Amino acid sequence: MAATDSATPLLDQDGVRLTVDGATATVTLTNPAKRNAQSPALWRGLVEAGRLLPGSVRVAVLRGEGRSFSAGLDRQAFTPEGFDGEPSFLDMGKGPAEELDAIIASYQEAFTWWRRSDLITIAAVQGHAIGAGFQLALACDLRVVAEDVQFAMRETSLGLVPDLTGTQPLVHLVGYARALEICATGRFVHAEEAERTGLANLVVPAEQLDAAVADLAAALLAAPRDAVVETKALLQGAVGRGLDEQRAAERAAQGRRLRDLVGQGD
Repeated sequence: MAATDSATPLLDQDGVRLTVDGATATVTLTNPAKRNAQSPALWRGLVEAGRLLPGSVRVAVLRGEGRSFSAGLDRQAFTPEGFDGEPSFLDMGKGPAEELDAIIASYQEAFTWWRRSDLITIAAVQGHAIGAGFQLALACDLRVVAEDVQFAMRETSLGLVPDLTGTQPLVHLVGYARALEICATGRFVHAEEAERTGLANLVVPAEQLDAAVADLAAALLAAPRDAVVETKALLQGAVGRGLDEQRAAERAAQGRRLRDLVGQGD
């Protein structure tokens, strides 16, 4: 990871840096002084990072500089002045519903591309991952967390809801009842619970986080790319399919793989 971040970045703006080392990309949140607090500019940077990923990339790692992954939305969004050149969230709430919906949809794009079937994405999470930070970690396929991790969904306590695509993966990972309790109370979820409930794939000491993520990325790259892409697509669609539909999807995917292996692909 350190070697990857020392490479010449393809993007380095608005608190987001993108570097690529072979088949692995690293997207780093680069405002540790503010615990990588998020803003519309940062979200546009994340969208641009996804757009700039070379086709050779198979694994994308998301990490935050400093002691925290991301402490969530920068509270400046809720001040009357908001951010320079951005609509204040207070003003947004006074505008037309259609306009508000379009603005939120544009913010959600920063959290969406991590689910692409041609990538496996890993969040390397240390310290605080609160609100938008929690949802950004949930946007990734896998989460490797440090022992000091503190997840929390604080939107409800602010009179809001989690709206950055985090609700569906949270329910899928921990179940409806626990997801409701986590969101409605805004309490912290620490490393032991995160691993036990499936939020975290792996928990390691903070000083081992980068090495553990690098090892996982290497393991993911060991299998042929097309087989991993087909498998991810099968698993992503499994929840919404009945058994017969899933069986048919498995047959179709395996047929494509076998034809490709013997040189009879379409």
